[in-house]
Amino acid sequence: MLKNTFILLLIAFFSLSLTTATFASAQDSLTSTEGLQFESSPDTATAVEAVPEDLNFTASPDTMVSQDSSKIAPVKANAPSGQESSKKSLWSIFIAGLVGGFAALLMPCIFPMLPLTVSYFTKQAGSRASGISKALLYGLFIIVIYVALGMIITISFGSDALNALSTNGVFNFLFFLLLVVFAASFFGAFEITLPSSFVNKMDAKSDKGGLVGLFFMAFSLSLVSFSCTGPIIGTLLVEAASKGERLGPAIGMLGFSIALAIPFGLFAMFPSMLKSLPKSGGWLNSVKVVLGFLELALALKFLSNVDLAYHWNWLDREVFLSLWIAIFSMMGLYLIGKIKFSHDSELKFLSVPRTILAIIVFSFVIYMVPGLWGAPLKSISAFLPPSATQDFDLSAGIAAAPAHSDGKVKKYAEIFHERGTPKGFDPYYDYDQALETAKELNKPVLIDFTGWNCVNCREMEANVWTDPAVAKLLKEEFVMAELFVDDKTELPANEQFVSKYSGKKIKTIGNKNSDFQASTFNSNSQPLYVIVDATGKVLVPQSGANRNIEQYKAFLQSGIDAFKAKK
Repeated sequence: MLKNTFILLLIAFFSLSLTTATFASAQDSLTSTEGLQFESSPDTATAVEAVPEDLNFTASPDTMVSQDSSKIAPVKANAPSGQESSKKSLWSIFIAGLVGGFAALLMPCIFPMLPLTVSYFTKQAGSRASGISKALLYGLFIIVIYVALGMIITISFGSDALNALSTNGVFNFLFFLLLVVFAASFFGAFEITLPSSFVNKMDAKSDKGGLVGLFFMAFSLSLVSFSCTGPIIGTLLVEAASKGERLGPAIGMLGFSIALAIPFGLFAMFPSMLKSLPKSGGWLNSVKVVLGFLELALALKFLSNVDLAYHWNWLDREVFLSLWIAIFSMMGLYLIGKIKFSHDSELKFLSVPRTILAIIVFSFVIYMVPGLWGAPLKSISAFLPPSATQDFDLSAGIAAAPAHSDGKVKKYAEIFHERGTPKGFDPYYDYDQALETAKELNKPVLIDFTGWNCVNCREMEANVWTDPAVAKLLKEEFVMAELFVDDKTELPANEQFVSKYSGKKIKTIGNKNSDFQASTFNSNSQPLYVIVDATGKVLVPQSGANRNIEQYKAFLQSGIDAFKAKK
């Protein structure tokens, strides 16, 4: 029993790390520019990314006027970082696939088949070497099958289409519904299966000898286990698509299949290890249920993406936290046996590992509770809706003094200030208006390219901007311009224009800001911080997400010093 519960503890930790990793590495902006690919900004302070040439805006008639760029000083990238960011993103997808594959191994549809399949190879083969070679080929075919699935998705959609899916509100809502369905499947409401006639035909072909027979054996495993692996694969593919990486689905499936294939070859080479495996039992179903709760928590992130970008105002920060508190509370109650599903076996006693896991889950719940009253919750702030969406905030009374307001009516403030701007700050939301104010106040402008669903932006705001020294510099030394690149609010007809950069029609506030970022600063990642003077001339190298407070403070101070040196 100790082995069983220890396995349960491991899979829960793996699953939680998978959820956290996919949140943290997910694409920062939900609705970039309908085709312009936005990715997480690297941690380095000065790196920028190369911009794709095929910005996919909606074509416009030639009668539209073009944007006035007289106040913009174009800047060329010093060191492209797109390849580095892409590599990091692909590695995160691969690791997520690997973790998902190990989680799938502990599912009721696969775990019991491990000793049966390995025994088949070792007993049917004429020699130990032959058995090992067949098991390795079997594992190789598993990898080929799942990578082929990823490649089919990649070829069918391509990187542009995958990015369009990841940044589209309708598809994000469908992703939310899909993950809810997967969670319900893990809870035992139903099983996601493939047509039995198709499965039986593939299984019959596995009786053939040689490589063909081994291939169809591996294919049969993939089909028979689909009721368990389907939700994991679906979640993984959704996360891979959300990054907009062309090879994302294939890389994710590679990691998944490697984790799935390793045990077959390993146990074929060392059959004695089979004796150390825990016996199949009710703990396998507990793994599914725990994953179901995590799927449900992950689904809310996709719903929040849509809610923020389209201003539905359903999931304010405290509502989101309330749902997470309820989900993880139920997970904790399930772990201690207070909640049971119809297909659960009786939990006669609570083992030590299961108790420790329950303590961790309940501790996480208690940690989230103060967030209902405005506590920053810095460790998970990147995953939550912006703090500005918090309706009831006790911390507002002890927060730092708000930035000086010049009394001007700020353009677009009614859209962004109450729900997008961190409390205590009073930025502009229109670049030209920020430049005008900078001339009047004789201050430099800090341009903050951000997004409603930019994970790294939320982390910077919660963990770096809240530092008293950083906050003082931002509020007293700069005119701040907060430009959202993923907002779907349509521009008035007389403000819509044809981009000189892409030749396409700019129709929304998000389109306008993202086109400005790409065409002027040769970057398509958020957050991006650029310090300019009142004429739009860049004073110091621009910065991405930099979680080191001292380095970020030095970046701000360098901009101030460069501005004063020009006087």
